[in-house]
Amino acid sequence: MPRKIRQLKADLKEAGFVELKGRGKDSHTVWEHLDSVTTVTLSGQNGDDVDPYQERQVRAAIARARQAGIIDHREQRWTRSMQRTA
Repeated sequence: MPRKIRQLKADLKEAGFVELKGRGKDSHTVWEHLDSVTTVTLSGQNGDDVDPYQERQVRAAIARARQAGIIDHREQRWTRSMQRTA
């Protein structure tokens, strides 16, 4: 049985994405990660089956957001350590 749009939305929420209200038309919703500039647009109602391209887009966006978070945390630690030595 294919996954449903509601499951992709739950995956996005769990990964730290928020829905941007007023950005999508009709059955489209736009999601953005809080810590990065990664956005995803999903089309379809909650009970609709997920298309393979949508699954790939969501997985890629979650991976990009995680990578951006790791880089940001490393930069923050580096910046703090440089401030201590100055």
